[in-house]
Amino acid sequence: MLTKAAMQGMVRGLARDLGPRDITVNVIQPGPTDTDMNPADGPRAASMLEPMAIKRYGTADEVASLTLYLAGPQARGITGAMHTIDGGFAA
Repeated sequence: MLTKAAMQGMVRGLARDLGPRDITVNVIQPGPTDTDMNPADGPRAASMLEPMAIKRYGTADEVASLTLYLAGPQARGITGAMHTIDGGFAA
């Protein structure tokens, strides 16, 4: 597993290498997301919500929406970036 710093360096390098071909490279870092393996009403939910600015788990649809945006033509100028979608978990 790569650390955040290593991932950031990799994505920036790839963005520079692939940018001339009009290929964008970004990282999406989801926080607590309601899934079968990490349910919003599960045993760890309360402890996960404690540090969050927005006191709710994210949804797979929210992560997918960010992914679709970054993959679409509206985001052509966004590359080499880390995008955190975690309800303020890391804030």
